[in-house]
Amino acid sequence: MGTIRLTMAQALLRYLDQQYILVDGVETKFVKGVIGIFGHGNVTGIGEALERSPGTLRYMQGKNEQGMVHTATAYAKQKNRKQIYACTTSIGPGALNMITAAATATVNRIPVLLLPGDNFATREPDPVLQQLEVSSDYTISATDPFKAVSKYWDRIVRPEQLMIAATQAMRVLTDPAETGAVTLALPQDVQAEAYDYPESFFARKVHYLDRRPPVQAALERATEQIARSKKPLLIAGGGVLYSEASAQLAEFAERFGIPVAETQAGKSAIPWNHPLNVGAIGVTGSLAANRLAREADVVIGVGTRFSDFTTASRSAFQHPEATFININLNSMDAAKLGGEAILADAQEGLQALQKALQEQQYQTGYDATEVADLRDEWITEVDRLYSLEHADGLAQTTAVGVINETIDPSSVIVCAAGSLPGDLHRLWRAAEPKTYHMEYGFSCMGYEVSGAFGAALAEPDREVYAMVGDGSYLMLHSELVTSLQEQKKFTVLLFNNNGFQCIHNLQREHGSDGFGNEFRYRDSESGRLSGDYMQMDFVAHAKSMGAKAYKAETAEQLEQALKDARNENVTTLIEISVVPGTNAGGYESWWNVGVPEVSTEEKVIHAHQAMLTNRSKARPI
Repeated sequence: MGTIRLTMAQALLRYLDQQYILVDGVETKFVKGVIGIFGHGNVTGIGEALERSPGTLRYMQGKNEQGMVHTATAYAKQKNRKQIYACTTSIGPGALNMITAAATATVNRIPVLLLPGDNFATREPDPVLQQLEVSSDYTISATDPFKAVSKYWDRIVRPEQLMIAATQAMRVLTDPAETGAVTLALPQDVQAEAYDYPESFFARKVHYLDRRPPVQAALERATEQIARSKKPLLIAGGGVLYSEASAQLAEFAERFGIPVAETQAGKSAIPWNHPLNVGAIGVTGSLAANRLAREADVVIGVGTRFSDFTTASRSAFQHPEATFININLNSMDAAKLGGEAILADAQEGLQALQKALQEQQYQTGYDATEVADLRDEWITEVDRLYSLEHADGLAQTTAVGVINETIDPSSVIVCAAGSLPGDLHRLWRAAEPKTYHMEYGFSCMGYEVSGAFGAALAEPDREVYAMVGDGSYLMLHSELVTSLQEQKKFTVLLFNNNGFQCIHNLQREHGSDGFGNEFRYRDSESGRLSGDYMQMDFVAHAKSMGAKAYKAETAEQLEQALKDARNENVTTLIEISVVPGTNAGGYESWWNVGVPEVSTEEKVIHAHQAMLTNRSKARPI
């Protein structure tokens, strides 16, 4: 067996360049490239390898470590987890800046490979610049916190360790049930150390993602439960899209007449105008889905995590004998709500369950027009919200409607945090799969701009829009510059409502008068942030970085700006002035947040009592 002498960093890149994934007979190169910001912890290691021997791996220069990982996460999400970018940083602050984004990837079950620099393994220059010193345990470094947010973590302290570590990293990255952030901490001296690696380590490797069928016994138990039900409800999660099971979901629903509700991750799995699509479910759900959930006697979750927003803090399902069927590759998700676990790929699970129910000649017990009437009522409500007129300016729901009706239906919208996820989940009419890209597992403020860049990299033939509030935009917008550098256009739709209005609304709903969430100047008399709104020119800010920019204060101006932005060939920002608090409200749903039991304000005490009343309706498990 021959060998080749390479540094650890050179060997890592050569190995990554030879990884492929095969799904349904289609082979895809798994690692597209590396996004990085260089510092003394990686510039002479991985940096040298990327400069001199990158193979076919593409290097992109990030502008913020968190932002570049969000870009990689969004890219993998839009690619249905079939292709990834790795991310490299220096040690210390550069590495730690990736932790928030690492958690975002892991919570959402999205593969991303993180390659932070680390302290010298030899400890010769001790302490090195940016080294974190823990007096009680000198083996701890700034990369140790990644353990909490990684699905696999390793530190390469000898160059030959790379072979085992890289193999394990790929095992996790390509496992749809257990994927997430994978961290390989790379001491800066070891990156540059050479070893005689066997040539076989660099052989072309294909990872086969064979679809997992359900176990017969579990299938029989689930079939028996559904066969007894009169009002089942399907809940489409992100697993439907990752499995590319949209057609199978629609066929299953149509065959038995079962309505389909959508989670944030599952939205766009079937078109909004499908006669059995009852829309969003849970805290940010539609009236139709939430009413059906309340009466459902069997809930069939397909590829969903059953987060508290999906279940309305476990209060959405009120039928006293309601049971759950959970089709999921992840055993933890499949076990939630005490459900019957079908550990299977979404396509395989739905196909097998459909066959079994057909043999039982099963049909639901819904009245002839029950689902259609609920859908019609909700469509009318969305139309109303889309056409709202407000005396003080443009309502947020109206702006969402203008955008939805103006952009091409094949466009991809990207969002993550604030009041927009609620409006988009309830109101957005998604016509095609993978056009609704919502990061709501971690709801990470600042994901939107970076995520839109990642989606644009993954979908170069589609228009991509970042739907972002002014609060999230101020937190993180650095990869807008990278999109200009890479000449990869997307459009930022910046909803300017003068602050963190989503949480401002949440405060006021629970007894507060509103505190610390709007962008106001400090009032000289009260000493609080209760003065006039701050005036920020986001159009000028975007233009200063090289983007095109427009401003819209009316529905007509917004429609025209969208058309103009479509004709631009570089990343474009549209600042949309909306009236604070004009987002949609809840529709017969509840979210459990801690409300003080004791307060000097009577409104808070009333809110606490309301919380107790709602909590009594929630399922205990």
